Amino acid sequence: MKTIEIIGYRRANLGKSESKKIRENGDVPCVLYGGDNQIHFRSPMILFRDLVYTNEAHFVHLNIEGEECKAILQEVQFHPVSEILLHADFLRISEDRKIKMDIPVSLVGIAPGVSKGGSLVRKRASLKVYGFPKDMPDHIDVDVSGLDFHHAVKVGDMVLPGLEFLDPKAAAIAAVEVNRAAKLAVEEAAKAAETAAAAPKAAPAAAAKAAPAKKEEGKK
Repeated sequence: MKTIEIIGYRRANLGKSESKKIRENGDVPCVLYGGDNQIHFRSPMILFRDLVYTNEAHFVHLNIEGEECKAILQEVQFHPVSEILLHADFLRISEDRKIKMDIPVSLVGIAPGVSKGGSLVRKRASLKVYGFPKDMPDHIDVDVSGLDFHHAVKVGDMVLPGLEFLDPKAAAIAAVEVNRAAKLAVEEAAKAAETAAAAPKAAPAAAAKAAPAKKEEGKK
């Protein structure tokens, strides 16, 4: 897993008004957890681009005025309208302790149900896993090549060495769903097949009804 460098500066003052000033100056209010004491700091918002706006998980190398540590981004808050990054929480980690992380999901393969007109629906954008930092992947590949109509890949189907999946085993990660147009097409195809199968049986019956009519004409 890749590591992103984040530089921080300790905050002397806390509170909403101070946090507002920090954001106006282009920084993000942050907190580092996991040590003896919480560390409140600010960091340039531009440094979060590759950490937040990505489809992969990352470790973080934090440098807060010379104090360095390895961490993970635990939680972020965005403005509901402008989507500006409002706050970030980091968790200090060490190689000998297991951690929980949300790892993004990447769907791979072509689902047969999609080729038939169905839609591949992503049910979960990420999976919560538990394990040592060395075993953490930057993303999790989920194979959908076996999915037909109404089939799904579930959390219980996933296996990764050294990692425990914490989401419910019955939870779907991706599924092939049938939209209305595809459903009608399948129903029409089934009706057409039934009609074609019944047609040969109807022809002899019609011929049998026509035969007596010819005999009546001969008698006249």
